[in-house]
Amino acid sequence: MHFTTWLTFFFAACVIAVSPGSGAVLSMSHGLNYGVKKASGTIMGLQAGLLLILAIAGAGVGSILMASEFAFSVVKTIGALYLIYLGINQWRAKIDVAAENDAGADHTANAAKTQVPAMSKRFLTGFLTNATNPKGIIFMVAVLPQFISHDAPLLPQLLILGVTMCAIDLLVMHGYAFAASTMQRYFRDPKWLKSQNRFFGGILMAIGAALFFVKRSPSN
Repeated sequence: MHFTTWLTFFFAACVIAVSPGSGAVLSMSHGLNYGVKKASGTIMGLQAGLLLILAIAGAGVGSILMASEFAFSVVKTIGALYLIYLGINQWRAKIDVAAENDAGADHTANAAKTQVPAMSKRFLTGFLTNATNPKGIIFMVAVLPQFISHDAPLLPQLLILGVTMCAIDLLVMHGYAFAASTMQRYFRDPKWLKSQNRFFGGILMAIGAALFFVKRSPSN
């Protein structure tokens, strides 16, 4: 792979990663709710889903999905419904109110926090969010071949592109999570915490609903 080809892909991957999407919303939501450290589990799941789509596209299965109206519709529907499901769960997230003794005071202060799911659940949430995203399939199938040389072995090229894309996405998603986590101190009140859960839940549901309108590229 020529350096100029890789550099072009690098900039394309940066634009795709920075563009707001379900992964960015999920990273910000978990960063705000659980902090950057715990959001890392979610972000690693996002990368695993990204690698799966890369492998599918590299194996040619992505082309089949793009060529088959039924297969693409199935993947699209699953992805849309899953994001809506995540949005509903975020909307309805429970708020814990823990009692903390305030030194030198006779009253008890209330501190609010959202229940933190297990690491495996956070990872699976991130994985399914990317793995069932039809826009990811469209990007891989339509854009990825432009950066692959047919005169060189396929696997090394896919590895280079996969590592590049995941490294960029890993940094960007952690950036989103960190930016959101810095706002945690503004969301200590249960009412504010509930409002932000509904905000991110609403965005996830909106993105899921929008996926129903994603069209596959017409076959030649």
